[in-house]
Amino acid sequence: MVRATSTKEPGEGDRNDPGAPAVAPGAASTAAPTAARRSLRGWLSVLVTPLIYLVVGATLVFGIGLAQRLGWISSGTAGSSVSSETEPEVHTCPMHPQIRQPGPGRCPICGMPLVPAAASEGSELDELSVRIEPAQRRLANIETATVELKPVQARIQTVGSIAIDESRMATIASYIDGRLERLFADYTGVSVAKGDHLAVVYSPELYTAQIEYLESRATLAASSSTLEAVRQAQQKLAVGARRKLVELGMQEDQILELETSNQARSRLTIYTPIGGTVINKLAVEGKYIRAGDPIYQVADLSTVWLMLELYPEDAARIRFGQRVESHLTSLPGEVFHGRVAFIAPTVNEKKRSVAVRVEFLNEFGRLRPGDYADATIFLPIGQQGEVYDEELAGKWISPMHPQIIRDQSGACPICGMDLVPTSRYGYSNEPVAQPPSLVVPRSAVLLAGNNSVVYVEEEPGRFEIRPVTLGPILREQAIIIDGLQEGEAVATAGNFLIDSQMQLAGKPSLIDPSLAVARMQESKQRNVPLLVDSESVAVIGGDAGLQLEALFQTYFRIQNNLARDQRPSEQDSTELHQLAEALADRPEIPGSAGSLLSDIVTASEHLHHLELKEARHDAFRPISHAVVQLAALVRGTTDDKPYYQMFCPMVKGGAGDWLQSDNRLQNPYWGAQMLECGDVVRELGPGKVRPEGDE
Repeated sequence: MVRATSTKEPGEGDRNDPGAPAVAPGAASTAAPTAARRSLRGWLSVLVTPLIYLVVGATLVFGIGLAQRLGWISSGTAGSSVSSETEPEVHTCPMHPQIRQPGPGRCPICGMPLVPAAASEGSELDELSVRIEPAQRRLANIETATVELKPVQARIQTVGSIAIDESRMATIASYIDGRLERLFADYTGVSVAKGDHLAVVYSPELYTAQIEYLESRATLAASSSTLEAVRQAQQKLAVGARRKLVELGMQEDQILELETSNQARSRLTIYTPIGGTVINKLAVEGKYIRAGDPIYQVADLSTVWLMLELYPEDAARIRFGQRVESHLTSLPGEVFHGRVAFIAPTVNEKKRSVAVRVEFLNEFGRLRPGDYADATIFLPIGQQGEVYDEELAGKWISPMHPQIIRDQSGACPICGMDLVPTSRYGYSNEPVAQPPSLVVPRSAVLLAGNNSVVYVEEEPGRFEIRPVTLGPILREQAIIIDGLQEGEAVATAGNFLIDSQMQLAGKPSLIDPSLAVARMQESKQRNVPLLVDSESVAVIGGDAGLQLEALFQTYFRIQNNLARDQRPSEQDSTELHQLAEALADRPEIPGSAGSLLSDIVTASEHLHHLELKEARHDAFRPISHAVVQLAALVRGTTDDKPYYQMFCPMVKGGAGDWLQSDNRLQNPYWGAQMLECGDVVRELGPGKVRPEGDE
């Protein structure tokens, strides 16, 4: 058998092989181009991304270079500019300044939004002040009030109750044993007048005593004994019998009636010794009583007491005769006036209070014992705590009833005691106007031990710590003896935020107020004109004198430039430095003047390099101090014109002295802002000439 064979091209499939894929006619011819396209697309997808980054980078480099050429950015400071712009700003919490973090956010303690920290602004302030941003001020609710100069009247407000005047009460009691046959005041609250009869008492004892008295009188009248001893004995018996009737409660008119009628009675009428109101009825008709048993209690309610309980510290501030106003809940809208009548000398150990009694006139009976009342005690006080009352000045007052005030001496119409001068109780004999006092709200004062401070808003947003000396502290106000002036603004709310900012800045604060006191004293010393001795001046001749005159003229040019808000020129600054340096080594210059010249050398070395503000305060101020003192020590032989020492108290940090060649104020520290601020302190002329070189 012969098998048929076939020849295949490479890549051809066996058409008879059922597993081989079918190949359409012409497919072999298109397979190669399709694979090539796929390969190219893959390479392109790999290369496109790097090419894009390359193009963007080249464009960025080209843009930066172009910006540098055009001067839009500086190539030397580009790095620092970018870093400073991207550096996050420190933020802090207005209520919790210890919280500090880069960038805004919320406080982890109270949840308030953080605000930019103000610590970086301390460079523009002195060591006693801090600046608070408006945002911080709003969030912390910082408020201010103005220091006022006005008369101050303190008030002590309390509550008490109306009570009966104990000095105007009487208890009606029986003097004898017996039975009450009749009670004329038969209910509590009835009004009685002095001398009214109140009760009738049946008493056999009284009847027996009357019989004894009548018999002793009859025996004395009928006695014919010539013996003096017997007659005196009979007289003593009669006097004793009459005295017994008085002891049993019979009044003088009742005894006279007995003597006239010569008839004894077993019933005794009891009369009231005072007028007033029956406040207690202690017996009923028909009751048998013993001697001393009370029948009625009568009180004169024409004056009443207001009983108060005060804290010891409040009681120590009041005195006898102090004016009091009272309002009763039962009589709304009405005001009753009284005066302090008694201050207890001891403190109640249980209540820890002092009893104070106020006396009110109650002529119409509208003040009822037992009623509650609000009381206000007025304390007109001065800066040092003195008490003044124009109503009591030079007057006379009752020592028992202070509402009785008279222009002249006399007797009290209530108790009959002699009136005494009000000066006995510490009031002035002459009418005096109440002195004004410096007053701030109580909340403005921060207390720390023996020191007290307030924060004064010297300018909007700038608060300065100020130690103060306190006078009396009232409920809502505090009197300032020293440390503030009328019209200044003090912080009354948000004080502790301001104080915390001072602490963070390392400045005096409530933690150590004594440091603020010390620095304030230093500031006060710096804020007075420089004291120099201008009685005599040493005259320097020769080249040293000419150099000295040139130094003063150069200084005047610098002073004029600063007064015109211009920085000192390099030529003047250099010349001043060189002249001072040369003169400091001259043997003709006294030692004290040489020391001042050395100070000028140090301060003037970089004068022309400083900005205007720094030039004024950091360099010109120490130069001026030295120049002022130098002008009072030495002058050139041809320099016969006077110089003028000027002083400005508004210079921050004090020491605002300078020298001028004329007396027309040209302030170099403020320039056009306050050109004429200051005073001419003294004229510095050649004066008396000392021997050259004498110190």
